[in-house]
Amino acid sequence: MTEPVLRRSDVAAIVDHTLLKPEATREDAAATAAEAARLGTYSVCLSPSMLPIDTGAQKTCVVVGFPSGKHHSLVKAAEARLAVDSGADEIDMVIDIGAAVDGRYDEIFAEIITVREGAGDAVLKVIVESAVLLDTIGPDGLAEVCRRAVAGGADFVKTSTGFHPAGGASVEAVRIMREAVGTGAGVKASGGIRDSAFAADLIAAGASRLGLSGTAEVLSGFPE
Repeated sequence: MTEPVLRRSDVAAIVDHTLLKPEATREDAAATAAEAARLGTYSVCLSPSMLPIDTGAQKTCVVVGFPSGKHHSLVKAAEARLAVDSGADEIDMVIDIGAAVDGRYDEIFAEIITVREGAGDAVLKVIVESAVLLDTIGPDGLAEVCRRAVAGGADFVKTSTGFHPAGGASVEAVRIMREAVGTGAGVKASGGIRDSAFAADLIAAGASRLGLSGTAEVLSGFPE
């Protein structure tokens, strides 16, 4: 059976158009929101200090505990609550990666429950740094972290911050994550997605959301 053609607008509709550079200014954030509107992306993903911001028809996504994940869970929860109160629709939190590497899955579960409570009704995406986990605890460990994330209240599991030297998204990681969470949660691929071919492969592997900073370039490779 022939695979359906991925259209530019369909891919744009699952993109979190992202600006997380430490040196980004409020002017940069406003320009990113305007570009997201022009491209028709699902959301704009920003640092929490950029709120409040008018993102128009696009959802507003904010990262917490970013990028190290080494913040106390109560700090992450407070950051999530403040972001939601300031207009965030979605929260992308980073887990304590070291706890996952140690196999302290109960701690990951408890942390996510805490942030889930802080995020209220906002969509919660849990960043697991899949490249690190594949290198340390392997596919089974990555899958277990994803299962704990969903059990703790995550709406999505997310591959990467895009800031870790171990790397970003991979087709292997997305497949493992999708199999782990089934159809009950989303999988967001982010980190190092720079062309349409890779984006298409990630979608085929099970990604239901993409985190992109070079969104226009990636979308340009898909047909209208």
